Order: sequence, then C-alpha cells, then structure tokens
Amino acid sequence: MPVTPADTPWLRRFHTADDGALRLFCFPHAGGNASYFFPLSTLLAPRTEMLTVQYPGRQERFNEPRIESMTELADIIAAELTGWTRVPFALFGHSMGATLAFEVACRLRANGAEPSALFVSGRRAPSIPAPGSVHLATDEELVADIRLLGGTESRMLDNAELLAAILPAVRSDYVATETYRYQGADPLRCPVTAFIGDADPRVDTVQAEAWARHTTGRFQLHTFSGGHFFLARHFDALAESIGATVGPGDQELLTRN
Repeated sequence: MPVTPADTPWLRRFHTADDGALRLFCFPHAGGNASYFFPLSTLLAPRTEMLTVQYPGRQERFNEPRIESMTELADIIAAELTGWTRVPFALFGHSMGATLAFEVACRLRANGAEPSALFVSGRRAPSIPAPGSVHLATDEELVADIRLLGGTESRMLDNAELLAAILPAVRSDYVATETYRYQGADPLRCPVTAFIGDADPRVDTVQAEAWARHTTGRFQLHTFSGGHFFLARHFDALAESIGATVGPGDQELLTRN
C-alpha cells in the first residue's frame, strides 16, 4: 500500500529506502496515477527512494479540482517538492509526465536545487511543438485515441461506469498537454536520458534526440520494442538505466557543485 509522505497530498511512496538513497520523483502520463509506477518502485527499492506525483482528480484525490495547465501544474508541484530536494534527487516522467518533469526540474534549478538527472519517456523534446485537438473531440474519439496508445486496460474502456469516472481526468490532462507551449529556459546541467518505443505513434527518434538541446550534460537515448507504453514491458531495463546513470559518484559530484 502507498504511504502518503507528511505535509503534501501530491506524493506517494510505495517502498522504504536505505539511508542516503537517491530520491526519484516520478510523473505519470495523461490520465495516469501514482500506482502505475509501483513495478518500478519495486525494482528500485531500497537503493532508490521513489516518490510518485499524484495529480488531483484521480484515485484518493478524485474529488479535487483538476488542473488543465501544464504551467500551473509545474508551478504547484515545484513548490511542493522544494522541501524534498535537500538530498540528491532525480526526476522521471512518461509522456505528459516527461514534459512536466522537465518544467519542474527547470523551476527547481532556478531555486538552487539542481537535479542529479532527468529521465524522460515516450515524449518529444519540449522545444518541438506538439499541438493537438483531441481534448476537443467527442468522448468516443477520445477513447479511440486512448486505445491507439494502449496503456489502459480494455475492461476499463468497455465499462461505461468506469469510463465515466476516468474520462474527465484524461480529458483535462489532454488539455494540459495539447495547449502546452515551451517558453524557453537555460539548459539543465544534469544528464538527460530519453526512452522511446520503436512503434510509438507519438514520438520518433529525431524528436526524442532533441532532448539533448535541453542540457549541457551528457545525453543518452534508449529505444525499446513496443508502442507508446513500451515501458510496461521494460521496467527492469529502465531501473537498470537509472541506476547506471546516477551512481554514487555522480551524486557526490553534483552535491559538491
């Protein structure tokens, strides 16, 4: 069962970690929730302390107002995380969560909290516009797009009651994603690692490689078999990459800097 860290409803912790462990903030995809990253937390514990962001409008925050602006979300989350960045930390996000993790990283860096690394999955670089109008589509068209991307169980999409419960949050996240416009920011100093699926209809290699423009540190791109939600089959490889990218030496170096 997840544990809600004290002082904020925005974070969920599934496993305890060793003293001095890297702290990894995870950001779910559009329509996603903290529970999606439970398998990754299982693989990373106890050497990494994973704290997953829980957006309002889903699970135990179901009755809270949803936020349909990526900028507003980033501002709020960065403020919430400020007290949690006094130890070495990194950020990981998938799809919408990748863009949000980047925006939060930029805000934390501006406040003097430099991340040890940024991991982005299934998302083109912020500097490449990703306009869309699915958030304006009918419910049927929105569901068709969700089916195209995968990641949501068919039983949920085929159940009218369950669908009515999850669709408002999905649509709000699509609004935030499709209306997002990159405003420019100084490059991060930390390593940036991107992950994509070789059959992802939303992002290709060129779009993913553009993440290199957003850091003065090293950049790596890993391509896996699968579509937009390739990571569900490759959490073990992602966990290995996170551990290899941010080892004790990297943490100590960034802490000194």
